[in-house]
Parts: sequence; structure tokens; C-alpha cells
Amino acid sequence: MKKTLLFLLMTIITVLGSAKKVHTLGDSTMAPYDESATVTRGWGMYFGNFLTNGWTSINYAKGGRDSRGGYNELWQTAKNNVEAGDYVIITFGHNDEKNQGMDGMELQAYYQGLGQTWTETRGTIPSTTYKEWLGKIVDEAKALGAIPIVCSPVCRSYFTGSTIRRNGRHDLGDSFSILTSTGILEKQTVPTTDHSMDYAYHSQKLAEEKGVYFIDLTTATKELYESYGTQAKCEAQLFDGQGSTHFNTTGALLVARECARLMKAQGILADDIVLPTDLSVSPATGDMGEAYKGQTLTKEFTVNGFGLSPEEGTVTISAGEGIEVSFDKTEWNTELTVDYTSSTLIKTFYARVTLTSDGDFSSKVTVSQGDKSIEIPVTATAVVLEGGAEVKAYWRLESNDDCVLTGPANIIPETYKGMLLQRYSNPNKNTVWPDGTGYDATRKMQRNLVNNPVETVKDGATVTVYRWPANEIDDDPERYIEFGVKPNEGNDLKINNISLYICGCGGNGMCAHVYYSTDNFVTRTTIYEGKKMVANNPVFVQAQPVLTVKDGEQLLVRIYPWYNGSADDKTLCLSDVTISGMAVDAETTGITVPADSETQKKKYYTVSGRQFGTPQPGVNIVRMSDGTVRKVIF
Repeated sequence: MKKTLLFLLMTIITVLGSAKKVHTLGDSTMAPYDESATVTRGWGMYFGNFLTNGWTSINYAKGGRDSRGGYNELWQTAKNNVEAGDYVIITFGHNDEKNQGMDGMELQAYYQGLGQTWTETRGTIPSTTYKEWLGKIVDEAKALGAIPIVCSPVCRSYFTGSTIRRNGRHDLGDSFSILTSTGILEKQTVPTTDHSMDYAYHSQKLAEEKGVYFIDLTTATKELYESYGTQAKCEAQLFDGQGSTHFNTTGALLVARECARLMKAQGILADDIVLPTDLSVSPATGDMGEAYKGQTLTKEFTVNGFGLSPEEGTVTISAGEGIEVSFDKTEWNTELTVDYTSSTLIKTFYARVTLTSDGDFSSKVTVSQGDKSIEIPVTATAVVLEGGAEVKAYWRLESNDDCVLTGPANIIPETYKGMLLQRYSNPNKNTVWPDGTGYDATRKMQRNLVNNPVETVKDGATVTVYRWPANEIDDDPERYIEFGVKPNEGNDLKINNISLYICGCGGNGMCAHVYYSTDNFVTRTTIYEGKKMVANNPVFVQAQPVLTVKDGEQLLVRIYPWYNGSADDKTLCLSDVTISGMAVDAETTGITVPADSETQKKKYYTVSGRQFGTPQPGVNIVRMSDGTVRKVIF
């Protein structure tokens, strides 16, 4: 009997583990973003919308990664889940251009030889190291029996008149640098017929040399952008309002559709890719997961219509009981309408639910056009945090980096990578704190500098400044400030609050991402994106996750800063970093569904607490129908 049950269990795990998967590796233009933290979207978030017949898409992309980082970090995670017959989509290029066509590691060695420092190690040479790192991923994917697909990078919205200019297509031929044995040659040029500095061109050559599929997203996005006529119109429709690189929902969705279309045209997954030509909504279901009673949950949806009939008309979005809907997350109603023309509609809307009662919430949103309607089920579950000891870790950061700990847990002290402490002081005598803090301009904060000392001459004297790299548009994976907690042995931590205050000082160009992770940043969750933060105006950042940190794991919170534009001695200011929740015995869940709720269906979570309706490759935390929790590897 035991052997039979064991065989049955192994069969189930084998079947679940052999799901058909498309793995996506790329940079910030493909990466996943938290819809509650930012309007920025990566096209990899939507690629799975066009897959059918049991195929799923797993997005490993992260901002700031070049092809070297793609191999050394993203691929090292992804390949553990890649199986024979899977597809691997690979696209890099934006961050490979970091040093105007020079290799970042070669530059570092060059400057070290001169006794100087060089911190920007991202960047590759199109014809050599770029192809080498892409080729490593391709070769190893093929060795696993997977099918690699090399995609050229999406364009930047760099227009000259009504066309995307050369550097927008990732061809640096109009201005690039070369590292030679005698130094760096800047502002080099080659004719347009010379593709030596063209990353998109060399990604195609790499695919041809390796005998693998190639998708020309550079040309596809060039044509897409130019269809809007001007840079202003293109960016208004497709981009996130923060420059010429990152997409909003519409842009990300259209690029994902273009990739799927081009794959289908080449016969890649042709029977398993669906390109809707009628009214559709993504995602098709609105499972908002678990939250604490009293919390408000928001979920993003996109209405898509291609080839709608009649050519002009109206789509209505109606909210069921307990739901409100909005186009801008400011004005909320029970019904919305949107007009469309030319038989086409792409419109994002949001649904929100406030969990006012215990247990399960279930309702729906209906999207209608003419006699056609689509019902989207919306569900959520209110949970209760109980059965343990309260825990709170608090870094005041007014005079030192000491942490005050309440309750049974362990502190992970503040640490720096690529950053350093300047001092503790008030950012500015005119500092404006949010209402309700009780703080005034005398309140001190921790002020932090980028660890990039540069000697320069000011007023005839040689001085050292701390220089932020110019032209950065995303965080650097090698630059962050970290805080954390971990359970005592035998305990789990149930975290329900992560919060801090953050701002820049010295200028309005400071930017930052704030993430948390329970797997040492193999995966991460965004809780804040600050672009061009107003100087001396601390912003309150807070997340209230339903998050379990298991015995033996740790919760890390990282702040990744960068500066918009070249700047010296600008500081990132932090205060009141708080992580709180409850410590419970590791044998219990600590989070319960109230007894008067309906029987729960089986639910699957990643170790970071993200909920899925079906098992995911790797470690899953599974809530069984009887309320028990198990850790299962699929």
C-alpha cells in the first residue's frame, strides 16, 4: 500500500513538474513590476496571455541586467527549472550599452592598472563579449534539451523627425568609445553600412551562428513606434512617462503581442499561440489572494479589442457587489465606459476590494460591448494573524544604525554595497515631512552617498567628490542598502508590515526602487518606485504583505538608488525603517482563515508569499483544503 501511494505521489509530481514552459530572460523592458508600486510594465508580464494548450510563461527578467548579468544571475536561476522541450526567450542590449560600446569588466581592469576605481562593470562589446554571453545561455539551454529564441532588444523611443534614429535601434555607430592599449578613444563613428557597433545586428548573427530562432523585436518596435508619427505621441501611448525606454501597460502588451505574432509567423509554437481578434480581458480572472481584514486590494486589468465590430463603439465595465472600478486609481465608480475607434481598443482599468468581513470574498466584473460580454471572477480571502508573539525591528536612523528589536527574532544589520554613509543630519532646513508624522525640519535622517570617489579640481584645489554615474535609467544590481530580519530557530515569522521614509537631498534627480525578498533576491517584490524624488520631501513607503519567513530563511529589504543625470555628492536619505509581524512556532501556520468562512480550496504560494492557482516550478508552500500547510517541490 505504501509503495502504491509513493508511486502515485511521484507520478503526480512528475506530471506537475513536466508542465510546458516558456522561460523569459531579459532586462527592465521585459521585467515584472508590482502594479501597486509603479505604472511601469515589462512586456514579459503579458507574453503568457497569448499562450494556450497548457503552456505557461515564467519571467526571470530584472532591471539593470546586461547579457553578462543575464548569464551569471538570471540564467543560473532559470536553468534549474528548464526541462527538455521548454522554450527560452533571451533578450538583452539596453544595459550592454552602459559604457558606450566598451566592456565594463575590461574597463575596470584598465582603471585598476592605473590605480583608479571603476564601478560600472556592466556593458559589453557588440561583436565580442555581447555575443559570447548570449551564446553561453543559448548553448546551455540547448544542452538541457530546450529551444532557445534570441530576440533583439526593443527600441528606445529616440526620434529624429518621424523615425527612430540609429542609437534608438541599439546601433552606436554614430558615437561610441573604444578601449585601446594606450587609452580610451571617445566619440568614434562608423558609416551606417557598418554594423560593428549594432547590438541588434549581432544578436541576429549569434542566432544564425548557433542555428537557433531569431525574433527581430528591434525592427518590430521601430515600426510600432513610428506608426504614432512623433516621439511625443508614441510616448504618450506606449511609455510610462519617465523617459524613452520603459513601457506602460499598453506598450508592454503590444510588444508581447508582437513577439507572439512573430513567433507564430515563423512556426514557433504556432498551434499554441492565440492572437485575439475580438474583445478580451487580461487577466481572465481576478484572484487577489490573501490580505488582512480591513485592507484594500487593487488589481489591474486590460481590455483588448482587435477587429471589433462595429468600427466605432463603446465598451462598458460594470463592477459587481463589493467592487469598485477606476481608470486612474483616483476616481472610483461601479461602472465605467470607454469609447473606441478603428475597431481597436486597449484600455487599462483597476478593480478594488476592501475586505470588510472575515473569510472569502467573491464577486465579478463584467465587460460588455454590444451583445458580447465577458465576466471576470474576482476573489480574495481575509486572514487573521494570531497565535504568536509580536515582533518589531525598528531602525530610527537619526544618529546611528542601531536597531531596536521587540519580540523573538534576529536582526540582519544594515549593510551597504556600492554605497556608503555620509552622515546623520536633517536633509535641509526646509524639509517637508508628511502630515501626521509629528516631525519637523530638525528631524535628522541617515544620508548616504554612492561609493564612487572621483578627484576633481574646484576653485584651484583638488577635492574628492562622490559621483553618481550619468545617464542611468534603472537601478544597478551592485548598488544597494540592505536591512533584514530572520526567525529564531524553531520559529517562523509572519510579516505584515514593511515601511520606511525615503527622499533625496541636493537635487530632484534621486531615484530608487525598494524591494523585499525571502530567497536572497533570486526573486523579489517591489514595494516602491521613486523617479526624480522631490528633494527634502520624505516619502512614506509601506507594504502590508501576507508573508511567511520560514525557519532557516531571512527577509531582506533593499533600497537600490540611482540618479537621473550626472551629479556629485547627492545623498539618499532614509529613516524609520520598520519590519514587523508575529513569531509563531514553525509547526503552525500562524495565519488562519476565520472559522465561519467556507472551506478553502487548495492554494499554492512561492516562498516569498505570492499566491498562484496552480503549482509553480521549484518550492511551493501549499495550503490544503483542511487548512494545513505543507512545503512541496514540483
